[in-house]
Amino acid sequence: MSTFNSDESLRGITNFVVAANSSSFTEASEKLGITKSAVGKSIARLEERLGTKLFHRSTRKLSLTGDGEAYLTSCTTALEILDSAENSLSRRQDNPSGVIRIDMPAFFGRHLMMPILTNFSQRYPEIRFEMSFNDRLVDPVEEGLDLVLRFSELKSTNELKSRCLSDQHLYLCATPEYLEQYGKPTHIDDLANHHCIMGYRSRAPLAWKLKNEEGKTIQYISDRPHRIGDGDALLKACLGSMGIVQLPESMVKEHIDSGCLVSVLTENSPDPVALHILWPCTKHLVPKVRLLVDELVQKAIEGYFG
Repeated sequence: MSTFNSDESLRGITNFVVAANSSSFTEASEKLGITKSAVGKSIARLEERLGTKLFHRSTRKLSLTGDGEAYLTSCTTALEILDSAENSLSRRQDNPSGVIRIDMPAFFGRHLMMPILTNFSQRYPEIRFEMSFNDRLVDPVEEGLDLVLRFSELKSTNELKSRCLSDQHLYLCATPEYLEQYGKPTHIDDLANHHCIMGYRSRAPLAWKLKNEEGKTIQYISDRPHRIGDGDALLKACLGSMGIVQLPESMVKEHIDSGCLVSVLTENSPDPVALHILWPCTKHLVPKVRLLVDELVQKAIEGYFG
């Protein structure tokens, strides 16, 4: 059974190789930056672990035993392989390459993420993207994805890690033309008399979140909603005066500021929804994915996502 089970073993091997290429433990200690005694004790522990003598010790110079010569050859090769692996990884980190598979909400991905990803691609030309755009829930592990972005309350699990990029206000809004024709709702109950455009998943509408008069968050589903399973299409339907929609600020703030959309029932606005980035749980993110995560976090700090 192998007894190589600690950092001390690797240090002992390194000390042995340096000592074997030195004329004495004193010279080896100077190369290693440790005391002569520490070198001697390290070699002694290594010999004890291996059950053999590696050096003929004399007052004049060090010389290797037969086992020491054979062990030196193997250790030198192993350390060269480790050094090559570290250099290779360093080059990969300096020049990251490979494919990043990322899934994003439709509108958010096309309009906010694409500028980030195209700029990222220009800076790291060896990285390629596989992008998918949809608003359904996906399992990054099951679908082989590196990153997923979603608007929802998510927590890290044993299989997934998550990080909140921003908190976004949810707006109920409609066009001035729609409100002129149907009136502006002033109470949640008024929504029953309006055309509501709602997202849906698994053939069921996605409830709007609203706060009632007591400040309690409730879920509202229209009796006769338009149901659209794509965020981009939800916004286009609203801009086309089809009805009232609830969407995060990154999708509608520009249109509200320009007057193309009007926010309604602002006093019933719910708590902000979190924009999360998720990835499969691993001990360390691979360099290419870590670079993109760091980029998104920096954009969030700068306020890009709202």
